[in-house]
Amino acid sequence: MALTRAAFDQYMVPNYAPAAFIPVRGEASRVWDQSGKEYIDFAGGIAVNSLGHCHPALVGALTKQANQLWHVSNVFTNEPALALAQKLVDATFADKVFFCNSGAEANEAALKLARRAAIEQFGEQKHKVISALSSFHGRTFFTVCVGGQPKYSDGFGPKPAGIEYFEYNNLEAFKALIDDDTACVILEPIQGEGGVVPADAAFLQGVRDLCTQHNAYLIFDEVQSGMGRSGSLFAYQEYGVVPDILSSAKSLGGGFPIGAMLTTAEIAKYLVAGTHGTTYGGNPLACAVAGAVIDVINTPEVLAGVKTKHAQFVDGIHAINAKYPVFSQVRGLGLLIGAVLSAAYQDRAKEILNIAAQHGVMVLMAGPNVIRFAPSLVVSDEEIATGLSRLEMAIAQFVA
Repeated sequence: MALTRAAFDQYMVPNYAPAAFIPVRGEASRVWDQSGKEYIDFAGGIAVNSLGHCHPALVGALTKQANQLWHVSNVFTNEPALALAQKLVDATFADKVFFCNSGAEANEAALKLARRAAIEQFGEQKHKVISALSSFHGRTFFTVCVGGQPKYSDGFGPKPAGIEYFEYNNLEAFKALIDDDTACVILEPIQGEGGVVPADAAFLQGVRDLCTQHNAYLIFDEVQSGMGRSGSLFAYQEYGVVPDILSSAKSLGGGFPIGAMLTTAEIAKYLVAGTHGTTYGGNPLACAVAGAVIDVINTPEVLAGVKTKHAQFVDGIHAINAKYPVFSQVRGLGLLIGAVLSAAYQDRAKEILNIAAQHGVMVLMAGPNVIRFAPSLVVSDEEIATGLSRLEMAIAQFVA
């Protein structure tokens, strides 16, 4: 007998409040629940399922690797990890890669590396971390405190010292904080959980220049914006502003858990043997899948397609809004898109999400006032049209 949603309340820690239906099967950008109901997936596992569900290249890579080698510790290395690291280095500014299991772990590694490198070069006083308000960098205690959203970090006891915050896209506010004791600055090129807010190009360049001036490392958190989601492999390439350290996860594995920290050889040398580690980081299964993901995504056809599909989504949302004006703004890059609720519908994004599911389309929130779309990068034109048609029915019911 199939387990029901009630089993979650019986057996699981209540830190989530999942939907009433349980997905059991997926193909491309469609998902079916236990009752056989079909949904168009515009959520992508929160920007994770970069190639949709059960993409044949990923299934093939996982199946092949599953018949060869599942796990070895980092006392050894393995071929899939080395192959993936080479692909990431060849495609980016980076010289070196550290593999882990999630975006939080990638950011934890990035922050630890930046502080250690700064302290070893300039002394113990150079440890300050600067982050943006409304940012999100993971759920470890260090990363959740670095993220500029107290609602996620309050209530767990004393917080790590040396973290300061400023308003995103406000270069003057940032300039007032950075100084020679700053070890690093961590930013999302597109704030995801903070409302799908892209950085202004002049702001990012100004931050880069000030970091260089003060010998502070610039970390780009590309956990949500990376792996093709912006229309470039990483969003920093859209802006032409190069970080010192970059974190990746989510879409990197296409649904298989993996994270990565990328950096230069000059900075990487400060994480000598024994200074940082992870049991499953560089796991052969995860790296084999991620290698297949990057082979598919990092092509002119897929990356150009992301920008074409962005226009289809934006045009479709505007068309819905012309009939049912609930949104004040549509923003984002590539296939990370946010539709901002107008003043008359403030704090009601969850209602739209729930009604959309009733009509067979899965969307996300980015705070209480933004509907977020993070679909597969290869979502078909037909799936986009069907999903937007279902969303229109949901919006019509919402405003009725």
